[in-house]
Amino acid sequence: MNRKQRRRASKLGQVPSRPAVKTGTVVVPPGDADLVGLGLKHHQAGRFAEAEACYRRVLAAQPDHADALHLLGIIAQQTGRHELAVELISRAIKQNGQSAAYFCSLGIALKNQGKLDEAVKAYRQAIRIKPDLPEAHCNLGNALRGQGKLDEAVAACSQAIRIKPDLAEAHFNLGNALHGQGRLDEALASYDRALSLRRDYAEALNNRGNVLQELKRLGEALASYDQAISLRPDYAGALSNRGNVLRELKRLDEALASHDRALMLRPDYAEALYNRGNVLQELRRLDEALVSYDRALTLRPDYAEALYNRANALRELNRLDEALASYDRALTLRPNYADALCNRGNALRELNRLDEALASYDRALAVKADHAVAFSGAADCVMRLCDWDRWTRFTTDLYAHVSGKKSIVAPFVLLGYSGDPALQLQCAKNYIENKIPSPPPPFWSGQMWQHDKLRVAYVSADFRSHPGAYRMAGLFEQHDRSRFEVIGISFGVDDRSEIRKRVAAAFDEFYDVRGKSDQQVAKLLHDLQVDIAIDRNGYTTDSRPGIIAHRPAPIQISYLGYPATMGTPFIDYIIADKVVAPLEDQRFYTEKIVHLPNSYQVNDRKYKIAESAPSRQENGLPQGFVFCCFNNNYKITPRVFECWTRILKQVEDSVLWLLEGNATAASNLRKEAVARGINSDRLIFAKRMPSPEHLARHRLADLFLDTLPYNAHATATDALWAGLPVLTCLGETFAGRVAASLLTAIRLPELITTTLEDYEHLAIELATHPEKMAIIKSKLAENRFTTPLFDTKLFTNHIEAAYTAMYERHKAGLAPDHIIIPNS
Repeated sequence: MNRKQRRRASKLGQVPSRPAVKTGTVVVPPGDADLVGLGLKHHQAGRFAEAEACYRRVLAAQPDHADALHLLGIIAQQTGRHELAVELISRAIKQNGQSAAYFCSLGIALKNQGKLDEAVKAYRQAIRIKPDLPEAHCNLGNALRGQGKLDEAVAACSQAIRIKPDLAEAHFNLGNALHGQGRLDEALASYDRALSLRRDYAEALNNRGNVLQELKRLGEALASYDQAISLRPDYAGALSNRGNVLRELKRLDEALASHDRALMLRPDYAEALYNRGNVLQELRRLDEALVSYDRALTLRPDYAEALYNRANALRELNRLDEALASYDRALTLRPNYADALCNRGNALRELNRLDEALASYDRALAVKADHAVAFSGAADCVMRLCDWDRWTRFTTDLYAHVSGKKSIVAPFVLLGYSGDPALQLQCAKNYIENKIPSPPPPFWSGQMWQHDKLRVAYVSADFRSHPGAYRMAGLFEQHDRSRFEVIGISFGVDDRSEIRKRVAAAFDEFYDVRGKSDQQVAKLLHDLQVDIAIDRNGYTTDSRPGIIAHRPAPIQISYLGYPATMGTPFIDYIIADKVVAPLEDQRFYTEKIVHLPNSYQVNDRKYKIAESAPSRQENGLPQGFVFCCFNNNYKITPRVFECWTRILKQVEDSVLWLLEGNATAASNLRKEAVARGINSDRLIFAKRMPSPEHLARHRLADLFLDTLPYNAHATATDALWAGLPVLTCLGETFAGRVAASLLTAIRLPELITTTLEDYEHLAIELATHPEKMAIIKSKLAENRFTTPLFDTKLFTNHIEAAYTAMYERHKAGLAPDHIIIPNS
């Protein structure tokens, strides 16, 4: 039985053990017969204690009385004393080995002990004695399903129905077997047939709800669970399943209440504790979720799913080492648990243990080649490790995965592999449709807020020591408070850094919403009557597009975090400029494009540079020409690196100064340099350091070499702010045109090339003609404070003009459209 079948089986209600209370063929003496008959009356009325007393009186007089042993065994089975039931019914069989009913009852008792193989033998013996006993075929089908023999289970249940078409239990068990096979519509028909025969069949209503939930007919599933619970208010399984469907419907508070009701009835219900943990995790109540998972694991130490989701919660809390330990425990129990292998890879990747992460993704794909997201994780690691043998294969495979929807590729990962704007659009659509398959009901439904000031909310995970915070702090401070009310919504970590404090203080109102669900954050935005909500993350690390998916504001914007379309209708505009997103590229965007007059990228003139930098010698740099690229290693592609090595060959004594993302990437890049005839010593790797010192060391380099298809963004700004010229090649997409946008805004268009050949030639020319390099550096030094790129106030005026233009269209009842802000 595979994992999906086990998951389905775990949701099935207990098959009612309603064995016919039959006396078989034993001749009962008159006095004993009266007691057996009286016992039967009590038994059938559910008065088990009285029935048991009658049967024991018979056995006291006649210890080998087969019917009394059998009936007493049935009571033991019905009251949970399964071992005793097996013993009593086995004794009955010794007295009458030709009673099919006895063997059928023995099978039920054995199954309840978990002894499926022995139960199947007992049912088959019953059928050999009485081939037309429908209950034996029905229960055989149930046991075979438990063994994972679903085809045989379907055949056995179907035979029971042929013998007795109105046997509701047979239709129910057939539905269970069909469900296990994934034949959902047929399973639903079987449950409906069972219910037509027994309208009070709560178990059939519960399992019918399970099928409807899997068919994504969630409203009908909820109704089915509710009907089961109305028949049996103490039905803990149905209450927990009801909680699961409410979770899918994003009615999280109701879901939690349903699981809590189940646990009031059954405090030791491990599955309900697990499901409760899942709801709490979605509510972002992560510490409480951990408590729920731990309680489930106390009851069921072998509960692999609970260990897996416990690890997910720990990972959300950034307790990555503990998360790894929990994934590993889950994998000890289930070595082929593909989801655990994949998320273990995610945790290792976040710890920058990329070789181990890649191995974990590879294991996940070996188990499940069509895993939804493991391929994307592996592709990301290959890129970050600069493993170009695999990078080349992944580049081809990515097209098939995205265009053919073979798996979900993270849009940010694709940016490093492909400069195809149509593929980026498709990738974004695939991703968001998988993440949010059914857009939630919108909070905003056409209201027009009446405010004296325009209320703008910036929603971000990056109000911390992060390039985005350093770029935007000045904007938040410079907003015109006579016309704008500025709100910060932070769902990222509070790192207690100086930039965190500065950003938080820059807002009129600042909310830390880490402990709130997407729906709760969206409701907060709506309750604040925000006019414009700006998603600052897009599809970058820690993003939560589910917040904006609830449509809390009438105008919703993507800005700065993600340099491509989000591929979804709940984002109205993307802030850009004519270089990064020319209007003729609109077909590659679901948003309307807003053009700011200079670069779309905000910068802050207060961005600190350390007053002094260490010497070249202290950084391991020679006195020759230093080419530099402090981009993340994943942006370095074979084609660009090939170009760099040709440049190094033409510029004697030059070196290439790179940022070391990880030791394996550095080793691989050195190996690739040697393969291209460059001594590995000519590649020098810099360690990460605090921003002021990092900016200062840029002054030790001579020329920054940009990458394709994913340009330098914040790193290009760093270089230009520090006085280091940036040479770029214009790409085909937003991500590949950012450096050109920055250079245009700082009035250095001569450093923008349109082919890698021109890029290569210009790099060599500048490096071998010091006078030309000096002119460029002098121009950059002059333009830093006289051109728009680092004019925070001017930028603020322009983006405020864009916000105002969007709002004026909204007030006029006009749909979003392109907006071009003139220079001022």
